[in-house]
Amino acid sequence: MAIIKPFRAIRPTKDKVAFVASKSYEEYDIEELNAILAFNPFSFLHIINPGFKFHKTISGKERFKLVHNRYLEFLEDTIFQQDEKPSFYLYQIEKNTYRTLGFFCATSIADYKNDVIKKHEDTLEKRELLFADYLNTVGFNAEPVLMTYEDTPEIKQILEEQIVHAPDFDFTTTDRIRHRVWHVDNDKTIKALQQHFEQVSALYIADGHHRSASSCLLADTLKTKKEGCTGEEPYNYFMSYLIPESEIKIYEFNRMVKDLNGLSTEEFLIALDTYYRIEERDDDIYKPTKKHHFSMYLDGVFYSLYLRKTVYEFTDALSALDTQILFKTILEPILGIQDLRSDKRIAYGYGKYNLMKMKDSIDKGDFKVGFSLVPITVDEIKAIADAGLVMPPKSTYIEPKLRSGLTIYEL
Repeated sequence: MAIIKPFRAIRPTKDKVAFVASKSYEEYDIEELNAILAFNPFSFLHIINPGFKFHKTISGKERFKLVHNRYLEFLEDTIFQQDEKPSFYLYQIEKNTYRTLGFFCATSIADYKNDVIKKHEDTLEKRELLFADYLNTVGFNAEPVLMTYEDTPEIKQILEEQIVHAPDFDFTTTDRIRHRVWHVDNDKTIKALQQHFEQVSALYIADGHHRSASSCLLADTLKTKKEGCTGEEPYNYFMSYLIPESEIKIYEFNRMVKDLNGLSTEEFLIALDTYYRIEERDDDIYKPTKKHHFSMYLDGVFYSLYLRKTVYEFTDALSALDTQILFKTILEPILGIQDLRSDKRIAYGYGKYNLMKMKDSIDKGDFKVGFSLVPITVDEIKAIADAGLVMPPKSTYIEPKLRSGLTIYEL
């Protein structure tokens, strides 16, 4: 059973929400970031980039304290206001033919510990400690953990019934994505949603493994420092955005490697022949379409690589994952890449035109060889999580990407 809880969100006022909402900090290049900070005083980016006010780059604990100060200023200036009643917050994202409808809620640290909330990625202890310290200092959670659950007709019906009403927020961003938010504070509806989620056996983290792990670490730390804890303190929960698994969009990360680990092209192709049937393609751009098939670009030529299943053993859900197959048959044994997170010889790319970008980077000499894969499926993510296994880094690029600053959860 999955525990979900309404909360009294801190939200932008209706007249300013379109100016406040921002993409994740990492999605901006420095020129765009500085332009927004210079010309939009309401952007949530001012809170998480507090040094801009002082024309200075600030990091560490000093930055955390200033983030808290900027947040207080947004409250003082009534850019943000807190809702009167605990609510769930429905959030619909729509672009062209793609539409997703989910909701913000508080999810349980206990569920995270008890494996009701399931993980498929590993986390770094250093990042967990850093972000836990950040949360403790700033006192709020602004970026939800994206989680998915099995499609449930009863839950879908409840959500669809709510969006017939006028939304609290309705705005379109410059990337032509429409954003709509409804708050649900009706006790009967809240209870109905909670009861249906009591029948949901698991929630699966799609994006936000470090955020959830850090929230857990913070809760454990605060419990040891405070007496008389009931388990219902805000820090025993963290903000999440839940959507049905049918509405998750998963894209692949391509891999590009700077050299062939001392091998000539001929030696490299011969080494590949152990695990793959190799075919040279006439296509200008060749993209794989099946599991266990890969596209490789090398020396101006696209190749298709078909896994020889008679010489590769599938032992569990991880061994059948294409990113793991590529690592275990090529990247590690032939190209000598041991650590996919830290090795400077490998880079990753995603996006609609990424195969063309990969080709251009290799043609320019920035990289020697590139590999393209088909996207991992939701079922594969669930199989990995259910088995308690961990995917290789950069296995999935997942949408929707949520706007920051729409709902804030105070700890």
